[in-house]
Amino acid sequence: MGQKKLIKFAAIKEYENVLEYPQGMPGKWNAFFQELAKDNLNISIDDLAINQAEKNSAENATAQKPLVLELACGRGEYAVGLGRMFASQNFVGLDLKGNRIWKGASIANRDGLKNVAFVRTQIDQVTQYFSKDEVSEIWITFPDPQLRLSKAKKRLTHPKFLRLYQQFLKPGGIVHLKTDSPNLYQFTKTVIELFGLSLITSIDDLYSTAFMQSEKWDERCSIKTYYEGLNIASSNRIHYIQFKLDKELPVELDEKLKDIIAEFEVTETHESLARNGKQAME
Repeated sequence: MGQKKLIKFAAIKEYENVLEYPQGMPGKWNAFFQELAKDNLNISIDDLAINQAEKNSAENATAQKPLVLELACGRGEYAVGLGRMFASQNFVGLDLKGNRIWKGASIANRDGLKNVAFVRTQIDQVTQYFSKDEVSEIWITFPDPQLRLSKAKKRLTHPKFLRLYQQFLKPGGIVHLKTDSPNLYQFTKTVIELFGLSLITSIDDLYSTAFMQSEKWDERCSIKTYYEGLNIASSNRIHYIQFKLDKELPVELDEKLKDIIAEFEVTETHESLARNGKQAME
């Protein structure tokens, strides 16, 4: 591991807005952000109160801020950008690579964004950190599209992952996908249709003038990530989907999904792009 990475890993261990594999966090995020806002430099997870708004007074229930999750957040551009836009909400970016998280966490600290935090962990462990109905929305921004059919279950919009999200997303909670991969875009649309989920918005050219001037344009989509600026896919197009996780996801349909996506044309994988020197820098 390079010296710069080691320095960044050491730094985030001292950041109060970064939690690495935190134990006992489900239900405690509202209390955590309250302590973060107080500039508490020694937040103890064990001492945080579990959110039981349904048992509290109406006044206390109102004080619970919506919690929005950015998965595979990388440098955390969306967690930070949304934190600037919406002071009345809390945002958590989740990723495994601490040297990338360091960037977003450092900016949040520098700018005094006390409604932005990060968790360093694997995506498939996400259910360990949030309780039932604790998360309002999920943003998935430029994840690895895992283009090979053998890796389809690693796609973050595969029903395998959507079932995990349903364990902590509020009923009818919204998922956003922003990607430059036509294959991942089409795959996600197929999942939505096959499982009967409610599609809110689907556009294969997010920044087209017509869409940006339409009533469906979401100002939150104007936030751009470092990866997005590199245009790795060389497509000059960004695809965007917004949908609700509002239906059961029968496991028996997974095999049918596999048969459908086997017909997709796959042109280039992230591995080949990396060999061509186009992969996003750490």
